[in-house]
Amino acid sequence: MHDFNDRVAVVTGAASGMGRAFAERFAREGMRVVLADIEEDALEATVQQFKQQEFRAIGVVTDVAKAESVEALAQRTIDEYGAVHIVCNNAGVAAGGARPDGQPVPLWEQPLSDWEWTLNVNLWGVVHGIRTFMPIMIDQDDEGHIVNTASTAGLTTGPGLAIYGVTKHSVVRMTEALYYQLEALDSKLKVSVLCPGGVRTRIAASGRNRHDELLEGDARPSADEVDERTQSWAERIGESGMDPEEVADRVFDAVRDEQLYILTHDSVDEGIRERMENILARRNPEPRPFGDVAGGAACG
Repeated sequence: MHDFNDRVAVVTGAASGMGRAFAERFAREGMRVVLADIEEDALEATVQQFKQQEFRAIGVVTDVAKAESVEALAQRTIDEYGAVHIVCNNAGVAAGGARPDGQPVPLWEQPLSDWEWTLNVNLWGVVHGIRTFMPIMIDQDDEGHIVNTASTAGLTTGPGLAIYGVTKHSVVRMTEALYYQLEALDSKLKVSVLCPGGVRTRIAASGRNRHDELLEGDARPSADEVDERTQSWAERIGESGMDPEEVADRVFDAVRDEQLYILTHDSVDEGIRERMENILARRNPEPRPFGDVAGGAACG
């Protein structure tokens, strides 16, 4: 995609973190942007800040876990701007409790609600975005691009971030299939899968947006707990944590250059190589500490 001025970009998870950075990067290129997020107050504040910068932007409260909500987002986009050219299926969450010693809870002990919530947002959110927006964009017969946010956890393996990693491996595989299918059709629509390493976002505190029916007892964190968890996550990322704006630059370059894979951290290369070599050699992986998160902190 080469022409950005006056085109339309839709970004989910746009009230903070990477999503907000993506929307701002597109807006700086002269695009009209639709910011979608489940957090109404944060979304409204972000839209107002965009307008203060004289960006053309609207906000649509959206729950990507629900097909009808994503369909309403698409309809609102078409009603307002008449077309859509870039869609970033970016909204994401991270679930997974820890034991008193700080080690992750094993998969067989994870509550079903953790599985449902993470799959609903990270995987079904992308499915809903694809099924809703791609037919519209293909019918436009114009340049367009889909960016699906996965993670380094979707390219590597290990004992930690297991449910999160399941969803992100799925997003990588899904996007690869879309790439082949669109190329076979000689479509003007292109796709990318974003696999970031540690990025300074608030995904560690994503439980603040968890639906009541997917809570276990008093599982929703208080505001103080959210801040504490976010700070702990930020400290864990440490010096390797990338600014969302830098990720946004890489996403923009990938859209312009029609690049399928978007990786942000060279440090993950060895983890990807190790996994692939183990598979090709039919060799069992070396054991890892249970707390190992397999190649980088979660992002979103």
